[in-house]
Amino acid sequence: MGLPFPVGCDTTQMKDFLENISVLQAVLTLPLLGPACIGLMVYLMFTSLWLLPTLYFIWQLKDRHTPERGGRRTAFVRNWKVWKLIRDYFPMKLVKTAELNPNKNYILGCHPHGVLSLGAFTTFTTEACGFMDLFPGVRSCLCILSGLFKIPLYREYVMATGCCPVSKPSLKHLLSKSGKGNALVIIIGGAAESLLSVPGVNAVVMKQRKGFVKVALEFGADLVPVYSYGENDMFRQVIFSEGSVGWRLQQLFKKIMGFAPCLFMGERWFWMPYHCPVTIVVGSPIPVPTRPSPTQEEVDHYHGLYMESLAKLFNEHKVSCGLSESHELLIT
Repeated sequence: MGLPFPVGCDTTQMKDFLENISVLQAVLTLPLLGPACIGLMVYLMFTSLWLLPTLYFIWQLKDRHTPERGGRRTAFVRNWKVWKLIRDYFPMKLVKTAELNPNKNYILGCHPHGVLSLGAFTTFTTEACGFMDLFPGVRSCLCILSGLFKIPLYREYVMATGCCPVSKPSLKHLLSKSGKGNALVIIIGGAAESLLSVPGVNAVVMKQRKGFVKVALEFGADLVPVYSYGENDMFRQVIFSEGSVGWRLQQLFKKIMGFAPCLFMGERWFWMPYHCPVTIVVGSPIPVPTRPSPTQEEVDHYHGLYMESLAKLFNEHKVSCGLSESHELLIT
């Protein structure tokens, strides 16, 4: 199926065209915008416009703590029409199963990572899926790799969407110095989970991921499981067998950079994702007490409760979200 040509087409064709362009820019932005920003700044340093990147780098140095102090969330960017076009392409839907009290703070664990986490990005860094309408008074904040906030220009883009670093100082600020009604979204499985992204397989990396539970206990933030059905169906990933050269290169890159490069293909033009329904279900909050210095037993207890709640959420909604009753959630 080719890209509909916009000239002389009807309203449906024009909408399809805009959806395709919007999704393509999102897919290309996630892996390529950062390197492009670095390349642009380096290039300008060797031109007559060298003063511009020089002044920017000076300002960035002065502004270096802003990402870990809540960033610069901008409603204008979060409400761009392009996000709704991305939502409609799949389509994506946000499902609420319980209320979130705006007088409390939360840590939302989002699963699975998928190849590019498009579901989490569209749902929690934009208003396309209506998060603020479903949870009035609660602000979602997607916590991502800290290194991304060191990339010139790119950092401004991700901060405008409301993203913050997934570092301890950042989480501490959001949970203790930014009032109530904060919903910090962490993709728990991270880079390791992205390498498990295979259509029809629901596998999450959880058993040894306990840091988010400890942070929740330290600040009394309730834990909320979130599952993104269809996230793994967007692309077809090349899976390298363990011990192969490709697998070792991925592991080395993940160790150095903090994320793993995935070789993946889409439905068309290599990177255009498949049209597959994506349903992001937000589960019920797990009450968590405040323990400034939680014991390992307390961390293990609430980690166990979280895994049980995640499995329950998955099983309760899998059929209504397009999976068969026989599908099981694999927790590693």
